[in-house]
Amino acid sequence: MSITKIKSPAKINIGLNIVSKRSDGFHNIETIFYPVSLCDYISIENSDAFHFTCNDKLLENDTNNLITRAKNIIENRFNLKADLHIDLQKNIPIGAGLGGGSSNAAVILKALSIFYKLGLSEKELESIGLELGSDVPFFIKGQPVFAESRGELFKPIDLEIQKPILIVNPGIHISTRLAYENIKPKAPEFPLYNISHDNLNIECWKDKIFNDFEDFAFSAFPKVKDVKDKMYGLGAVFSLLSGSGSSVFGIFNNLDSAKKAESYFTGDYFTHISYPI
Repeated sequence: MSITKIKSPAKINIGLNIVSKRSDGFHNIETIFYPVSLCDYISIENSDAFHFTCNDKLLENDTNNLITRAKNIIENRFNLKADLHIDLQKNIPIGAGLGGGSSNAAVILKALSIFYKLGLSEKELESIGLELGSDVPFFIKGQPVFAESRGELFKPIDLEIQKPILIVNPGIHISTRLAYENIKPKAPEFPLYNISHDNLNIECWKDKIFNDFEDFAFSAFPKVKDVKDKMYGLGAVFSLLSGSGSSVFGIFNNLDSAKKAESYFTGDYFTHISYPI
């Protein structure tokens, strides 16, 4: 049996509020997870033993990568031996605030449930995914949601962005742990759940929707702030840091303006235009 070329999509955060510090050491957050067309591809086939290959050799040689960890959890929980060759074609920048690793882990959990006929429900997969990371449960279903708590409690949200989204990653690694250490939690001023398809007015988001990680990221890494400033200078109607960074996305009125903006960054930075998935 083999499963070939499964899409493993990235996400952006439309708003990210760090609300409070939890007793378990994590933080309560509020955000909107929104899937984009940028994706990795994963292939799985039977093998004589477990093999993980990747077009990114650094990731391939990391025995603690999220794909291997997801495979290990399924093996241990269901007392099986996953003798598989898993190949990852990595397109999503690593450690970029786009959820690539979490998405890969979610794909593996879903695929192995099918591969070994485990019959796991979405809720069961989300629960297992939370053991791997706070973003993993979102990717089990991968539809736009308002998320709270650690980011694993979801409310459906009617949100469909029909404008092109330019994603730019300047190749800077920002430690999520360090970003959280430099955050002062606070109650959000604008309830993100109020965003919906019925009252979509992206032009108004600039004064209402924020990412609490931006102050730290922009201060510590001025190039990241430069990307956001340039997004607006090139005509974006809304721009924001995704996750803890360092990727910045900009929403443009049309594909021509998004492509023109992309041409400014291409060559120096990773870029991708999502329109729409």
